[in-house]
Amino acid sequence: MSRDTSNAIARAAYTTFEPFHITAYFNPQLKSAGQDTGLDGHAWYVGSRAAPLGETAASVVAAAFYNFNPALIERVWPQAVAAGLDKIADRRWALFDSVLGDALGPLAKDPELVKVAGRLRDIGDTAVFAGRTLSSAWHSSERPDTPHLALWHSIAVIREWRGDGHIAALVDAQLDPTEAVVFHEAVHPDPKARRVLGKRITQLTRQWSDEEWGAAAERLASRGLVTHTEKGEALTDQGVELDAHIEARTDALASSIWDDVPDAEDLIVGVRPYVKAVIDAGILPGTKKKG
Repeated sequence: MSRDTSNAIARAAYTTFEPFHITAYFNPQLKSAGQDTGLDGHAWYVGSRAAPLGETAASVVAAAFYNFNPALIERVWPQAVAAGLDKIADRRWALFDSVLGDALGPLAKDPELVKVAGRLRDIGDTAVFAGRTLSSAWHSSERPDTPHLALWHSIAVIREWRGDGHIAALVDAQLDPTEAVVFHEAVHPDPKARRVLGKRITQLTRQWSDEEWGAAAERLASRGLVTHTEKGEALTDQGVELDAHIEARTDALASSIWDDVPDAEDLIVGVRPYVKAVIDAGILPGTKKKG
């Protein structure tokens, strides 16, 4: 398989799998899960996503998450640990079982679901996890037997493996955590080039203050990567070039996991019916329930 083909498959896998993966962080049952464990939204998110890391230092979680304010992680991670990481993990799987089961409906019993989840697990089992902290932790965590949960787990390993590589690309681009957030949310001349949350939601979820955001924007401007507009930051030509470079490097760093997978394209196509069911359920931002 050529490098260009591997890179294209890595990109296709990411765009295909992502809606299925993010049901973990965008679904109607999150509030009740937090209440059941005594955690607010931030503590539930951090605890749920980082639970496979075990009772490590908050600084390790902050490093693995990269673009979240370390002060936020230092506040909420101890709360998650105190609530019990095993308890959080059990509640997380129960939530996924309900949310994904409802979204998939009859597809939850589709025999092909078991096959696809198993093949993706095989791919994760062949991955090299050096430098891939969060993905390694997820790979080492217990994998549920329920088919739609097994699929989510297999996708999570591959998704976080890509994410760990994306962090490497950001470090290589010399974008610190705050700069990475501001850079990503800056207006791109092609509105279809990437998905953004918007400044308000990004600040709310990552907990960067106006002062921290503004200071990062100034640093980016001094490098010629963004300009200031009435509506906020916008990428310059140099910023667009760097953005494309980061995305290309992320694809390249994510590609090796697909190098020796002759049925890679078929697998990606095979996941699409389950992803479509999640999108059609209307539980993700920007989607509406169909049927």
